[in-house]
This record gives sequence, structure tokens and C-alpha cells, in this order.
Amino acid sequence: MAQVKIDDAFLATTKIFSGTEPNEVMAMRGCLGAYARHFDKGTYIYRTGDSVSSLGLVLRGGVNVETVDAWGNTNLLSHVGAGQVFAETYAAVPDVPLLCDVLAVEATDILFLNVARVLTTCSSNCTHHQRVVVNLMQIFARKNLELSKRAQVVAAKTIRGKVLAYLSITATDKGSDEFDIPFNRQQLADYLGVDRSALSAELSRMQREGLIETHRSHFVLNSDAVL
Repeated sequence: MAQVKIDDAFLATTKIFSGTEPNEVMAMRGCLGAYARHFDKGTYIYRTGDSVSSLGLVLRGGVNVETVDAWGNTNLLSHVGAGQVFAETYAAVPDVPLLCDVLAVEATDILFLNVARVLTTCSSNCTHHQRVVVNLMQIFARKNLELSKRAQVVAAKTIRGKVLAYLSITATDKGSDEFDIPFNRQQLADYLGVDRSALSAELSRMQREGLIETHRSHFVLNSDAVL
């Protein structure tokens, strides 16, 4: 098994360790039950039905959180990149089995943290551990907001409506009408819950109509165009 180097300076920049120093992160890793593993591209980190007690923090690479129905259709729920976490909600309620798969989409290193040990402050009641608890609560809240955004996107009745909702929300989040998205075309189709060919055809129509400019994962929105 490949050895994974843990960079405490990098960890101190992540949302879950925000407000801590690298030496504080290093001191906390033991009491948080932290350990790191490497996953090759295409490897499952967690599968539907698993019960988990640890959240995953991506150190390098990226993972997709997906569901697959009985007919083999994939629905992409989210992409998790370096510095982001996954499975934190399930790890907080370990008696509830996962309703999704977590798959490495490239060579990926992950730091696992036991959520029960995160939420139970250590005997010394250190302030940096308390900071991590607050950070985790904020992550829970942000994930709920992301779910609300996705619900808004998939509620649209047409492919164009879904695309417009997703691009509008992303532009607002990025603070710009020009941005990159974390999905390729198939992943975007899975996220929107539509057929890839139909999505590509709709994006081509929107580009011909001057609503957008797009190349692969890069988009420019023309807000002056008439729908």
C-alpha cells in the first residue's frame, strides 16, 4: 500500500481545520483518530450500504459521490476535490447505511477522521479542537445549502431550464459570468439528471443563440442575450 504523506500546513488551510496552526493540527490528529490512505483511479472508497464512522478529507485528487439505480443508471450527486470532505453526515449517524457510492475519479489521497472523536472534545478541552467542532457544524450547514441548490436545479422541467438554473447559481457563487465547472459533459448530465446527448445538443443550441460560450468545462454567460 502506497505511503501517504500528511501535510499539516495544507490541512490548516482546509475548512475543517480553519483557524488552527499546523502544529495544532499535528497535535490533534491522534485524538481525532486520523489516518491516511491512497486510492487508485476507479477505486471505491465507500459503497452503498456501508456503515461508516469516519469522514473523508481529500488531500490530493478527487472523488465523486454517486447513486446507481437498479438499471445501472448513474446519478452524480457531487464532486469532492482537494481540501473538501465527504460522508460527514453518515459518519455522524453511523447506524444509517450509505445511500450512495464514493468513487476516486483520479489517483487520490484521503485523510479519514473519526467523527465521534471530532464531536467529543478531548480531556484537555483544547481550544483548537473546539474550533474544529465549530468548523464541522459549518460544513454541515453548507452541505445543506448545496442540497437546496441542487433541488432548485433538478426541479426545472426542461433541460434548458436545468442548465440555466445550474449556470446561474454557479455564476453567483463564483461572482463572475465566466467560470469553470468541476464536471465533464457526462458528469454534468448525471448531475442534472438528463441524457448526455440531449444535454450536448441543448448546449450547442444555447451557444448558437448567443446565450453562452462553452468549451469543455469552461463557460461564459451572456446575460444580455434574450431567452
